[in-house]
Amino acid sequence: MKASAFDYVKPKSLELALAALAEGGDDAQLIAGGQTLLATLNMRLSEPATLIDITSLAELKGITLSGDTLRIGALVTHTEIEESELIATHAPLLKAAAPHIAHRAIRNLGTWGGSLVYGDPAAEWPACSMALDATMVIAGVSGDRRIAAREFFIDLYTTALEPDEILVATEIPVASPNHVFCFQELARRHGDYAIAGLAAVANKQGDTLDSCSFAFFSLASTPVLCEQAQDAVNGQTMTSALVDAAVQAARDNLETIGDITNSAESKTHLAGVLLQRALKHLMA
Repeated sequence: MKASAFDYVKPKSLELALAALAEGGDDAQLIAGGQTLLATLNMRLSEPATLIDITSLAELKGITLSGDTLRIGALVTHTEIEESELIATHAPLLKAAAPHIAHRAIRNLGTWGGSLVYGDPAAEWPACSMALDATMVIAGVSGDRRIAAREFFIDLYTTALEPDEILVATEIPVASPNHVFCFQELARRHGDYAIAGLAAVANKQGDTLDSCSFAFFSLASTPVLCEQAQDAVNGQTMTSALVDAAVQAARDNLETIGDITNSAESKTHLAGVLLQRALKHLMA
């Protein structure tokens, strides 16, 4: 199939892009990397009257460091994140996660912001943004606002972004000197959507982990932080019994949803496997 007819505009500034979005209303759609949108257009799952190309917007580009905050523009590609020295130094979880995203051709074009606003519960970046306590920087015709990643993902393919708003960038606190991280993903084949995944970060002092964030993905309609498992680990001396308790806390409290190939029970079990592996890795 081919996409239905639409008008195409390519604004040169964020202000013009917001104006075009407001003018188009519900019939307007933004396009950046297009790795998801082009497929839905060709299958006519999306039929916008106006397509707004935002790839020229300088405000949405670049990876920069300002004090203790790392800023990732919405148009930064997966490959740019994978190859960035700033990312490797200050948000190494993202560098570890990037190679799991699809294949090189897609990583070269797909964007950080596109993945976040699409809100796919099986995608890597939403879970990573939650684990890293990121903040979404959003521009709209009525003004700018910031919202925590942990409040951004509302439901399946649904985020807190309003129809007349554009995600400009994401701000992430830089990693502390005792920061440790682990990214785990189970998939049938490399490049496939994850059956289950975990983005985990913590601060390590001797045999103790603190400030733990365990963000699971591809288990439910959004990425999920397992606070019960985090609470079980925070500030406690790491032992095999503690690992078992954290794994059980995750399995008891995560509300998983089955899919066409994996039951909810299977995903719950795999979540525990991933957490067990991650805790051993964080302490190694």
